[in-house]
Amino acid sequence: MLQISHQVSIPDNEIEVNAIRAQGAGGQNVNKVSSAVHLRFDINASSLPEVYKEKLLALNDQRISKDGVIVIKAQQYRTQEKNKEDAFDRLQALIQSVAITHKKRKATKPTKGSKLRRLDSKSKQGRLKSLRRNVDYN
Repeated sequence: MLQISHQVSIPDNEIEVNAIRAQGAGGQNVNKVSSAVHLRFDINASSLPEVYKEKLLALNDQRISKDGVIVIKAQQYRTQEKNKEDAFDRLQALIQSVAITHKKRKATKPTKGSKLRRLDSKSKQGRLKSLRRNVDYN
């Protein structure tokens, strides 16, 4: 059971985990042992609340396929157990990131004081630059 929040959790039967051979360096261990983990989670067929499903499907994330399946490949560690734990943590983090509601930004106008300060600094800078010019002695 993968705990997302106090109310939301995902049963283990909804998450498909396959052991595969890892890529990259590692000597003979890479060629013999299936230490990497492929995690697949179908968003549409899951027991997640509809709000989570909609936000996950709306995400522009390369780990989410067009069919609504999250695919996570974990091969950072040398043991299958650690890679499996890493994959579960990454799935949990992805789903939790959608649960956070961001506050809408209120459009505000700059204050009169800030406008004056900006214009003053601009005129000061302009005066400074004019003093750097070549002096004409004629």
